[in-house]
Amino acid sequence: MHSLGYRANALLTFGVTILACMCAIASFSDTLNSPTPTARVQVLNINRFQKKPDGDDEVSMTLNISANLQSLFTWNTKQVFVFLAAEYETPKNSLNQVSLWDNIIPKKEDAEFWIRTTNKYRFIDQGSNLRGRDFNLTLHWHVMPKTGKMFADKLVMTGYRLPELYR
Repeated sequence: MHSLGYRANALLTFGVTILACMCAIASFSDTLNSPTPTARVQVLNINRFQKKPDGDDEVSMTLNISANLQSLFTWNTKQVFVFLAAEYETPKNSLNQVSLWDNIIPKKEDAEFWIRTTNKYRFIDQGSNLRGRDFNLTLHWHVMPKTGKMFADKLVMTGYRLPELYR
């Protein structure tokens, strides 16, 4: 009555059940972590601010990005995807987001960094809406766990303004 197939099935089912319980416990343990990441971004220079032939505004800038995201890492963290976005309002849209820079952080040791860079992606607005515009720089991160639900958050830095005239 209890053949080898039935016993293998019972053992496999028991093993999968234990594995699922361990994954649930691992995922739950991440909810107990209270991360306190810090970041600072400086706009060092507006390298280029122009109106393109199609009428769109384009900005190129040099940035200092420093951050300490080590508190996002737990024993269940596989990697952290981080990106910097410029956010601003226009008469047509209450929120415009333009990604300027991104990176994948694979381990805790790499989560404290300081870089000087130009925007990796073009900062373009469809229209002439950027002259004299106030904008925020927002550092977003997505924590990708080994098991469980992905966690995302952001840190908003205010007080940036684009020039009134094209360069």
